[in-house]
Amino acid sequence: MQTRVTDHEVKPNVERSGQKVRVLLVEDEVIFARAVAKRLQQAGYDCEHAENLADGRELARQFMPDLALLDMRLPDGNGHDLLPEFIAKGIAVISMTAHGEVSDAVNAMKLGATDYLKKPIDLEELLLTIEKAEASAKLKHHLDYSRQRNAHATERVELLGDSPAMNSVRAQVERFAQLTTFSDSIPPTVLIQGETGTGKDVAARLLHLSCANSSRPFVHVDCASLPAELIESELFGHEKGAFTSAQGPRCGLIEAAEDGTLFLDEIGELPLALQAKLLNVLERRMVRRLGATKEHPVLARFVAATNRDLHQMVLEGRFRSDLFYRLNVLTMNMPPLRERGDDILMLAKHFAAQTERRYGLETRPFSADAAAMIHNYGWPGNVRELKHQISRAVLLGRESQIMPQDLALPGMGMSIAGVVTAHESGVTLDSAEKMLIENALRQSNHNVSEAARQLGITRMAMRYRMERHGIKP
Repeated sequence: MQTRVTDHEVKPNVERSGQKVRVLLVEDEVIFARAVAKRLQQAGYDCEHAENLADGRELARQFMPDLALLDMRLPDGNGHDLLPEFIAKGIAVISMTAHGEVSDAVNAMKLGATDYLKKPIDLEELLLTIEKAEASAKLKHHLDYSRQRNAHATERVELLGDSPAMNSVRAQVERFAQLTTFSDSIPPTVLIQGETGTGKDVAARLLHLSCANSSRPFVHVDCASLPAELIESELFGHEKGAFTSAQGPRCGLIEAAEDGTLFLDEIGELPLALQAKLLNVLERRMVRRLGATKEHPVLARFVAATNRDLHQMVLEGRFRSDLFYRLNVLTMNMPPLRERGDDILMLAKHFAAQTERRYGLETRPFSADAAAMIHNYGWPGNVRELKHQISRAVLLGRESQIMPQDLALPGMGMSIAGVVTAHESGVTLDSAEKMLIENALRQSNHNVSEAARQLGITRMAMRYRMERHGIKP
């Protein structure tokens, strides 16, 4: 078989969070297989070779590859027999076919192969094909992960509670929504204030859904989490060449909101230099991307939220007074949970029932002592803390009722102290996933493959989640 191998060395370019991408080569022509394995190792891949279906099946179980190079004609059968098994395990497959056997490649693609190559194979083309397959698999994991997260974000948006404070908030939302009925009018800005965890983001989304243009985009910008060096580009967009890494034009989040709602969460964290640019957008209703000369009209409604005292920040010179007055047109104050009376226990029961439905658990009431503790606790983290503590109590409790010790509030002993410490405000979906991954890594002595096997996911999926959560191997 003809094989073209280049003589020059290449630097390893496939390290992913300290782990090499694993490639399984199932090929019966040994000389060709050795050339491929050598080239892949030069490029930084970890490669194993099997000469037949049986060995390929066993190596896939032990080696846990991220990608397989699968010959279609093997001594003990056809590569098509392995392809569905590999796809089911999350292994990306590139099929290899001899000249004149294109129908095999077509069938392989129908069965789920990522790509195919015709022999004789140029090893540089092979490397490019593998890189494309790896990028495609990573994008698929990203999309799958995003869909899972979005599935949890599609729950009904509502402000729960019958306390006077919450009734007042709902009335304000309804009133503010009525002020944007004319398409040619400039929507007034809304400033939502309140402690962390009081539901400012829920109020903003409910305001958007209550308006006539609720079908338009709702863009949530967390000003506290955007990197300082990227926040200007993220908000205002950029043109190609505006800075070193700007390889193409990009729409900013202000433009992306179109004629919907732009929600600027934690507006107090916005750097002073960008506060002036934001004020200019609010005043002129025009935005210009970095490196551009043309301006775009801004039709979106601006809703800002903060847990800080912006007036005090103005006095300290940390927030522009003109921007504060521009934002402070319509204001809404979210009450802390400790001031909502019987709403607290009602919310606790709601979150408990929500968690039970989501995980198919048996309905359990709160014991009298647990109910009293929920009502009397100060809840410094407000509704967010309550939701997470109740969800954890439902998931970890073992009695017929939810008991005080299940709540794990500060000052109480905890039976799960080894997993979650008492000073945490709550366990989110992200933090729970991170804890599971870290726990699996500890139990496997930081063997990524074994940890992935324990969690029932592929190494590529494991590596993607480790990278997302900043977990070093």
